[in-house]
Amino acid sequence: MREATLGRLASIFLRIGNLTFGGGEPTIAALQRELVTKRDWLTPEQYALAYCLARITPGTNILAFCAGIAWAILGWRGALACVVAATVPSAILVVLLTRVLGAWANDPFASTILSAILAAAVGLMLASAWLLVRPQLKRAAWPRAVALVAVSFLASWKLGLSPIVVLGLGALIGFLWHPGGEKA
Repeated sequence: MREATLGRLASIFLRIGNLTFGGGEPTIAALQRELVTKRDWLTPEQYALAYCLARITPGTNILAFCAGIAWAILGWRGALACVVAATVPSAILVVLLTRVLGAWANDPFASTILSAILAAAVGLMLASAWLLVRPQLKRAAWPRAVALVAVSFLASWKLGLSPIVVLGLGALIGFLWHPGGEKA
């Protein structure tokens, strides 16, 4: 495994931040694969903590997430470089594509392409959710992990609870409920 340097880290964020389609969740999943699984620059726990904290921050969660995990690896210089690398090129691309798609607004072929891209984005979001849950599905802990995910989803969707309340309740339940009655 190679050591994390500013250039290596920024190049990962440049590549993933600008070539991953489907929004923040697929980007988060790709970064997990690269930084936790492949390079071991972060532990799964550090990654999950940055994810949870980014979800409750105001503003754009993916920017908070990128800043958080890059900061955990290389401090403030890493956070700044990675946020810029992950966002500026794609922001320029969005401005250019907005102009092009505005001209194609009534074209049925362009509409079909956009529908296919939307379907792919939904699939990528589901895959990224699976990547976040899968490490918690150990033999003794899987019922707890599945129950926490289901209850959190329902609390957010059906009860309309805010993400901070859902995360707080999930943390409390996870702290109190350990597989086999043992503390993790």
